[in-house]
Amino acid sequence: MKNILWALVLLSSISVSAQSIKVRGVIKDSLNTPLEFANVVATVSNSGAIESYAISNEKGMYQLDLPKGETYDLKASFLGYQTQQKTVAVAEDDDDKTLDFILNSLADELDGVEITYEMPVTVKGDTIVYNADSFTTGDERKLGDVMKKLPGVEVNDDGEIQVEGKTVQKVMVEGKDFFDGDSKLATKNIPADAVDKVEVLRNYNEVNQMRGLGNDQDNVAINIKLKEGKKNFWFGEVAAGGGTINEDEFGYLAHPKLFYYSPEYSLNFITDFNNIGEVPFTFRDYFNFTGGFRNFNQGGGTRFNVSESDLSFAVAQNNRANEIETKFLAGNFSWKASNSLDVSGFGIFSDNRTNIVTNSIRQYISTGATENTSSNTDQRSQLAMLKLSGVYKPNSDLQVDYDALIKTNKQTEDANTLSQFGPVNNNIEENKENTPVAINQNVNAYYTLNDKNIFAAQIQHLYQDEDPFYSAITDILPFAGIIPADTTQNRFNTNQQKNIITNKLDAKVDYYYVLNNTSNLNFTLGSTYSNQLFDSSIFQVLDNGNRLNFTNTPEINGETLPLTNDVNYTFTDVFLGLHYKLKTGQFIFTPGATLHNYNLKDEQLGTENSQNDWMVLPDFNAIWNIKKSESLRFNYALSAQYTDVNDYAEAFVFNNYNRLFRGNRNLENSLAHTYTLTYFSFNLFNYTNVSGNISYSKTLNNFKNNTEIIAINQVSNPFNIDSNFPDEVVSAFGRFSKRIKKLQFTLQANGAYSIFNNFINNQIVESESFTQNYRASVRSSFREWPNFEVGYRLVVNQYDNGGREQTFYTQRPFANVDVNFLKHFTLSAEWDYYNYTDANNTVENDYSFVNANLYYQKGDSPWEFKLQADNLLNTEFTNQDSFNEQFNTTSQYFVLPRILMLVVKYEL
Repeated sequence: MKNILWALVLLSSISVSAQSIKVRGVIKDSLNTPLEFANVVATVSNSGAIESYAISNEKGMYQLDLPKGETYDLKASFLGYQTQQKTVAVAEDDDDKTLDFILNSLADELDGVEITYEMPVTVKGDTIVYNADSFTTGDERKLGDVMKKLPGVEVNDDGEIQVEGKTVQKVMVEGKDFFDGDSKLATKNIPADAVDKVEVLRNYNEVNQMRGLGNDQDNVAINIKLKEGKKNFWFGEVAAGGGTINEDEFGYLAHPKLFYYSPEYSLNFITDFNNIGEVPFTFRDYFNFTGGFRNFNQGGGTRFNVSESDLSFAVAQNNRANEIETKFLAGNFSWKASNSLDVSGFGIFSDNRTNIVTNSIRQYISTGATENTSSNTDQRSQLAMLKLSGVYKPNSDLQVDYDALIKTNKQTEDANTLSQFGPVNNNIEENKENTPVAINQNVNAYYTLNDKNIFAAQIQHLYQDEDPFYSAITDILPFAGIIPADTTQNRFNTNQQKNIITNKLDAKVDYYYVLNNTSNLNFTLGSTYSNQLFDSSIFQVLDNGNRLNFTNTPEINGETLPLTNDVNYTFTDVFLGLHYKLKTGQFIFTPGATLHNYNLKDEQLGTENSQNDWMVLPDFNAIWNIKKSESLRFNYALSAQYTDVNDYAEAFVFNNYNRLFRGNRNLENSLAHTYTLTYFSFNLFNYTNVSGNISYSKTLNNFKNNTEIIAINQVSNPFNIDSNFPDEVVSAFGRFSKRIKKLQFTLQANGAYSIFNNFINNQIVESESFTQNYRASVRSSFREWPNFEVGYRLVVNQYDNGGREQTFYTQRPFANVDVNFLKHFTLSAEWDYYNYTDANNTVENDYSFVNANLYYQKGDSPWEFKLQADNLLNTEFTNQDSFNEQFNTTSQYFVLPRILMLVVKYEL
């Protein structure tokens, strides 16, 4: 199959090249100045159909591919200039032609020019507008299918939209937010046939008066313009289906989706009920929806994040699950309450039940010990998130924003694990429960006093209450000598209760003094205040049901250590920053520094401990705008990292059945130097997109765990490693894509090399890892022929843990095909092959996944019928390897079996 598809690629390219010619030329104005981003469209003279189009480069050059045997009208246009038309006949024996245009300036109303035909691509300043119908072939079903066919736009494997190598941070429909912070819900749910235009907004800043004051080069937003028939009307779809899972279980799905857009308000409803592994809300989605509040003082040099105990199993992952049952409801609204007030919000409710079956081999770094585990885990997560936002803008000089995010979750996990270490077997039953609640509020205000003086203020508050409970019933006494358990019991039932209450308040004021059109000063005054209350206790449930509470360990080396925590921990950061932005020619320089005063205080074990630090943290940003669509950026920052109460609480806590941890109230901060160089070039003239970056970080005085490993049991506590043993990470990413006629070629590579120093069993052990990912593919966009994508992925993971080297390879050729036949039928199929091996020839697994969908839709009928087949080959498992400072792991995850479904969809 792979050879046949590559032959199709070659033959189609040769065939198209032999039957067309190139028409090239230059577009200038009447003063002989080249016009960059001018549009040229070629229409067939007889029918008026668009055959080809081009965008001029910085030299005014354009290039068209035109099939032979037709006569074409070429129209050149540029905003503010008169459109010029020329006719060219292309005979069968013609060679390439040259045709130049000179456009005359319009004296009247530059912004009122109207073009009577639809250009596939137009460029207006930092905005690129794509006409969706110019790129689609008719087999697209969701927005993501449309986005993949736009030049310079990609949709990654997680469903996120990327432009010029940057992930899109906001998706709007008709200028209104579509949910918040995550483009995947848009790509997976907005119907393709509703999309008219796609506007890519580069250098995006949603606050008008802040544009140009900072560096917005990494900010990209997408605005979807709907077709006329989709405005002021409800549209969407209702899909439902049933079938078999591995021929003996009933599979079901239901996906009602409704959308409404008008100038005054919008409503979006998305639901998803299924047990066939379609996960509408993943860990990445959860992080994106909640992560926007964490970037309060990103440029100030402080890294202080409050950890969350619920992220370990907040949402489902279908690539690791043996069974998944998902219930998902989401609603989003926006309302223009008045000319000065916009209100929006969303609600998300998710109920996931997941069964995970895993076999793992874990190798410990310091001892070389090997643990084999087999586990069967049932997880359930019931998540609710509500967000309300308001934007008040009474005039162009004032804007006030308010956001409130409420999140609650009920989580349970029951795991049965067989641990084998040499001749020793240990049956473990683990139970986890958690009902965290978090409320996050944010208020921003922006005020322009005059052209020279601009103010911005922000206040953010987080309240978080977590109560994770952990229980482990084991055959073998856990941590004998530390846990004073009753050893006369048949099995050992060890339990732990924790409660962590966090109140965190951030506030800052920015003052911008605009010196002139090319420079400004930014003064920042702010503070972070965090208070956390941490309680924990460990106890044993005896065979008779009685409870045995533990307060201290037995005497260890002449001292007893606590087993209960009662900690009050406060972190404060008061800072003053100054940044200077200067634009000179093609360059923008932004040097700056921030003065910090840090105060830490903890009360525990009957005593109080405090720290006070003063630091100056510099940062520097430089941008070289080589051309309008090409730039090189450099960024340096020195940051101080502090940790939260979990690392300061000195009494022991369980992390799992063989990991015990205690904090260190004398921890100091670490310092990280980070250097990043980023390049991108987006060439609409020849449809070539190049992006890449390389970064290097060096962390001094880093947080490390002083770990004692006895057999497979670990006892750890954190400390600051000597600065002579820094952690270093070098990572690089590169991507090249080029469109040649109807084919899109893509090459992508990324890698990361890291050196970590760890303190294990009273000695420093250096660990190295080198991870590499490569991807090459070619994708077609024919209107009449079948469309396909073929490619190859390679993942190489190399680990060197104290001289113990391991290398794992995953080779993944893949192919996708879409075929329209018999007028009303469409076949869509995808094949992924995995070859998983290691350099020592101890592991070799080969498996494939084949999914296929057969669609039937008669003409413009609202009814669509689909036969859906997932995992046709009934592959049982996948492989994955991972690495951390104590051990590396090779795991085998059992996955969902073959699923056959009949799905009926009705378009509203």
